[in-house]
Amino acid sequence: MENNKSFGWSQGALIALLGLGGCLTLGLTLPVMPNLKSTQTINIKELSLKPMTSERIEGLKSSIVTSWHKEATLKGLSEVPERFRGVTIAEANLAPSEKVIALTFDDGPWPQSTPAVLEILKKNNIKATFFIVGQMLKEHPDMGKRIVAEGHVIANHTWHHWYHYMNPQAAAFEIDNTSNLIYQVTGVRTSLFRPPGGIKTNGPYAYAKNQKYATIMWSADSVDYSRPGVPRLISNIMREAKPGGIVLMHDGGGNRSNTVAALPQVIDIFRKKGYRFVTVPELLEMQDKQLQVASKK
Repeated sequence: MENNKSFGWSQGALIALLGLGGCLTLGLTLPVMPNLKSTQTINIKELSLKPMTSERIEGLKSSIVTSWHKEATLKGLSEVPERFRGVTIAEANLAPSEKVIALTFDDGPWPQSTPAVLEILKKNNIKATFFIVGQMLKEHPDMGKRIVAEGHVIANHTWHHWYHYMNPQAAAFEIDNTSNLIYQVTGVRTSLFRPPGGIKTNGPYAYAKNQKYATIMWSADSVDYSRPGVPRLISNIMREAKPGGIVLMHDGGGNRSNTVAALPQVIDIFRKKGYRFVTVPELLEMQDKQLQVASKK
């Protein structure tokens, strides 16, 4: 489990951080210490810092998370332009010269694969969009916090990931509870929704549309839920990829070791083809600006 390792902050790193702060404070206060002659020597070993207890470490981590939550809320990390509210989008209609692609991951947070995906994205300085399942976020809230803290977009993928028909009350539960928990855990109010399995006829899709969510589908499907080999998984993505596209992958819902293994190669291939990576809201903002320009003409 990753709950005790959220954000990659180890106790050693936090102690080092506090120690650095203590040294800086000491450097600032030494010149004004009374009765201290310029020729005196201070034995640093005789000075001691207040020990880092587990309570102080958790307090520091909590303050950092709170700061990140506030920043995420101010930025509106999952907001989309008004014209896309209540609209279903599978790709952005951009000029071929706009070689951007959005990587999306479904069904997490998942203890085995979500941290691995996040590490790969961090190493490559890429921001992605995660469509999370409410009950999984409830089990692994620290992973949801980490997704937002590292600059990714978090979005709604229902509470249970059910495929069967749901009446309006059940559909409302699936979506509202998930969005509310996303806000409670991360500080982000999401306006993005993806129906499990892409199904539009079983209730949640209609409810999300009525609630003015932007329903995000995809234009390139890795089909990784069926666990193809790494070469086939990569081929599935690249066969359908194009500028303005949305790539569907999964960081949860089962064994995603092939997805984790394929991801660095997928990134490398896209970059060699001249693509850069954006989040879904960034993709929609690009199309919105393009439409604004076209309307003025």
